[in-house]
Amino acid sequence: MFLREHRHALFSDGFQAELAGLYADASQGQPPVPPAQLALALIMQAYQGVSDDEVLEATVMDRRWQLVLDCLDAERPPFSKGTLVGFRARLIEANLDRRLVERTVELAAATKAFGPRALRAALDSSPLWGAGQVPGHVELDGTRPAEGSGCDRASARVSRGGG
Repeated sequence: MFLREHRHALFSDGFQAELAGLYADASQGQPPVPPAQLALALIMQAYQGVSDDEVLEATVMDRRWQLVLDCLDAERPPFSKGTLVGFRARLIEANLDRRLVERTVELAAATKAFGPRALRAALDSSPLWGAGQVPGHVELDGTRPAEGSGCDRASARVSRGGG
């Protein structure tokens, strides 16, 4: 329950403002889902290695997910698959995906509430910004493709959830 206990430190006002900025150009539509809630869902998804569809199921069926995402006793997922996929794409395009993971690992190390090595290993091999990339386009040390390589960050990602 590391994320539940430390989510306010992870999502400081400044970082939440950055995440909310991802939607600054979005037109009006559905009521907004808090970006921190979506980011927490992506961290949990990456750590547990589940698909986008399994994330939605967990928000309704798994009390641990509900505690972290602050949606106890939800009868319906707090966001749609499209919202989750869209947020992930925006996060990656704004280069906040790696920052989110780094903040999470740094907080784990600082609080000693969760093993940062185990967390980094799980998150590094996740579809958020690790194993979900197109093979051969990312170096083993995690560096990004060279400019002009034809492989930009957004197209280098493959969602495990099919979205």
